[in-house]
Amino acid sequence: MAHNKISVLTADLAVETRTVEAPLPNSHQVQIAVKSVGVCGSDIHYWEHGRIGPYVVESDLVLGHEASGVVTAIGSDVTSVSVGDRVAIEPGVPCGHCYECRMGRYNLCPEVQFFATPPVDGAFAQFVVIDENFAHRVPDSMSFDEAALIEPLSVGVWACKKAKVAPGSRVLVTGAGPVGLMCAKVARASGAIEVTVTDVNLERLKAAAAMGFTIHRSGVDQALTEKSFTAVIECSGNVHAINTAIRAAAPASVVVLVGMAADGNVTVPVDVIQGRELWLTGTFRYAHTYPTAIGLVSSGAVIISDLVSASYDLGNVENALGHARKHPEDLKVIVRVS
Repeated sequence: MAHNKISVLTADLAVETRTVEAPLPNSHQVQIAVKSVGVCGSDIHYWEHGRIGPYVVESDLVLGHEASGVVTAIGSDVTSVSVGDRVAIEPGVPCGHCYECRMGRYNLCPEVQFFATPPVDGAFAQFVVIDENFAHRVPDSMSFDEAALIEPLSVGVWACKKAKVAPGSRVLVTGAGPVGLMCAKVARASGAIEVTVTDVNLERLKAAAAMGFTIHRSGVDQALTEKSFTAVIECSGNVHAINTAIRAAAPASVVVLVGMAADGNVTVPVDVIQGRELWLTGTFRYAHTYPTAIGLVSSGAVIISDLVSASYDLGNVENALGHARKHPEDLKVIVRVS
C-alpha cells in the first residue's frame, strides 16, 4: 500500500506533516494523486479559530478543498474517468437520495460530505479518494493550479446564475478578494456591459483594475448607489457593504449574498427592498457548476491564472495558511503537492 503524506491541523495555529497509508477507492470512487490545492479563507479561519459557525474542529483535521490532480486508481464500477486522467475535484459529495438531492439542489443536502469541513478531511495530502461523479476531467491545456481554482470559480458561476447576470447587465461586486474577482470575471464572460468592483484594500482594487474592471473605493457610497446596478453580488460579508449593495440595486433586480457576515443577524434596509421590489438571496456553495466553470477556463473566456500570488509545498502548509497575515494584498495562495 502506498504511503500518503498529509498536513494535519492539530490545534489552533498548529499544523504538522504525517505519513499514513493512502486511501483506497471503493467500487464507485477514484483515487487521486493531488497536484494543486488552493488556500481558502475557510482554511485560514479553521487554522486560526478552530471553528466556523456550527462547524467545530474537535479532532485532527486535514484542511484544503480547492484541489486538482491525476487519477491513480479506480473502483470496479467506475466508468466516467480512467487512470491517468487529469481532474478538478468537486469537494462536496451529497447523499443523493434526500429531498434536496432529488430536487437537484445537492449543495443543500444535509448529509453532504465536504472536504475540510469537520470531521471530513480535505486535500492537503498526496492522495485522496472521491466519488467518480465529483472528479471532473480537465483538458491537458489547463494547469493544475487552474484546475484547483475551478472550485472557487464555481462559486462565481453559481452567484452569477442566482443574480441572473445576462448580456447587457450592469453588475456590482462588493469585495475584491479571490471570490469577488471570480464573480466579476464570470459576470463579464456572461455578457455584462459594466462590472464594478469595490473594496477598502487599494492593492486589491489595483489588481481588479488591471483585470479590466471598473473600481470604486468602498466608503463613497452615494456615487455608487446612484448607478442602479441590475445585478449586485456581495462577497465581503461586511455589514456596511451589504447595506450599500442593497441600496445600489436597480428596481426589480437581484442582490446575492455570497460573503458570510461575522454576525448572523444583520440589519438590512427593508424599505429599499420593498420599495424597489428587490430579490435578496443567499448562496451556499454551488451545484452543477463544474462543467460550466471548466468550459469557461478551457475556452479562454475566463482567465484565472492571474489570481495566483504565491505557492508553497506540502511541507509548508502552515506558512501557506499564514501568508495573508504578512501579505494581505495578495489574492490566491496555492499549495503544490509533489
